[in-house]
Amino acid sequence: MQNDLAGAQTVGNKKRAPKPVAWLCLMWLALAPSIAAQTSARGSAKNDSDSLHQFNSSVRALVKRVTPSVVQVLVTGYGPVEGSRGATSLVLGRQESIGSGVIIDPDGYIVTNAHVIRGAHRVLVNIPAAAHDESSDPSLVSGRGRTVEARIVGSDSQLDLALLKVEAKGLPALPLSDYNRLRQGEVVLAFGSPEGLQDSVTMGVVSAAARQTDPDSPMVFVQSDAPINPGSSGGPLVNVDGELVGINTFILTEGGGNEGLGFAIPSAIVAFAYPQLRKYGHVHRGETGIAVQAITPRLAAGLKLTCDWGVIISDVAPGSSANSAGLQVQDIITSVDGLPVNNLPSLGTRLFMRGGGERIKLGILRGSEKLSFEVLVVEPPHDLDLLTALIDPVKSLVSKLGIVAVEIDPRIAPRLSGLRVASGVIVAARAADSNVDVSLATGDVIHAINGAPVENLEGLRSALDRLSPNGPVVLQVERQAKLMFIAFKLDGN
Repeated sequence: MQNDLAGAQTVGNKKRAPKPVAWLCLMWLALAPSIAAQTSARGSAKNDSDSLHQFNSSVRALVKRVTPSVVQVLVTGYGPVEGSRGATSLVLGRQESIGSGVIIDPDGYIVTNAHVIRGAHRVLVNIPAAAHDESSDPSLVSGRGRTVEARIVGSDSQLDLALLKVEAKGLPALPLSDYNRLRQGEVVLAFGSPEGLQDSVTMGVVSAAARQTDPDSPMVFVQSDAPINPGSSGGPLVNVDGELVGINTFILTEGGGNEGLGFAIPSAIVAFAYPQLRKYGHVHRGETGIAVQAITPRLAAGLKLTCDWGVIISDVAPGSSANSAGLQVQDIITSVDGLPVNNLPSLGTRLFMRGGGERIKLGILRGSEKLSFEVLVVEPPHDLDLLTALIDPVKSLVSKLGIVAVEIDPRIAPRLSGLRVASGVIVAARAADSNVDVSLATGDVIHAINGAPVENLEGLRSALDRLSPNGPVVLQVERQAKLMFIAFKLDGN
């Protein structure tokens, strides 16, 4: 005799209907798998939903923390505009552009790209309104913040970094990340004003932590697919800890818009440049006297090198510290300060972002011989630093402009490479105790005032003295080999 579990029990030769309790047991056994599956699905959906909400909340909290440190940079200058009398006419007109920046010091110091402020005669910065607790401010529209004048403290066109200063204290500064810990695949957020749309944020991942865009240049960038567009330049690329990973600077595109190829100046370079821009107005680069190139299979075959990858020394300057240490052309660099070097990106910041007086230990492969050298980093004098020896505390002061300046004469002109007009007055520094706020920067050359040529300091001071209090002043200035006008009102006090 067999038991039929399909819904009836057999006793002898007769069948009878199951009791109610038996029915319930049988139904439960049949439905249990389906109920369990539905319960599991609901639990899984709830867990998934909780995970998404947690991720969403984390991103919102990060954005809320970082946004007050991101500013919009409004630049006014003069440049070529479309002529009205045919394509051959050149007309100089007023131009306005928008970029981004990030507060790097609570005392009002802001980092942006050098190309953002290039040719500027006036720079304004829009500082976001202070963040509000969402529970007390349900509005989705944030405050527009406040717009203040900014002074250009310094810039470096090679690094494409510039430092601005606003008169404000206690600003929310963004901390710098440790660039050596950045890895491919990390989540990053890009902040800025793409196409002028202030307080924008996008998200992506680090596509490459050290991307070379020029195979023979040691300069590297952080590549990410976080969308950035014109106007994002100078804004921060931030990690999930709210730290500055880099300064967004350019995109690679064929259509003009973002194609997921954005590049940022690494935080290590920002950390190297910022104190020097603040102190000198430009960047002092340490030198060892060597030039390097990436090794290619073709180069290795032609020179009969023992390896077809890595970094080779292509030049050693005569009389340099590298020459004195014994380095030679065709030496292959295998390590810097004990860290392995496999390519130019791995060499970049370790070798070239060093200050004067430091010593670098280089591992070298010369033929099949492994060698070690210690090379002194030398800091050559910058062209602008040479002006300090010519400053006279009394004769060099131009109090009405708040600057210390030096006349351009046959001794100085050769030191100023690329000078358009070999005459005028060059700004050597800002007067420390001056309250005058004129947008002049170290290295600016004043060629004219209100259309009249400036030949020397005495002529500049005399021209200023003849102007009426609160009268208009227009200086023709050469900045980074470009002529521009700086207009302001003369202080009547």
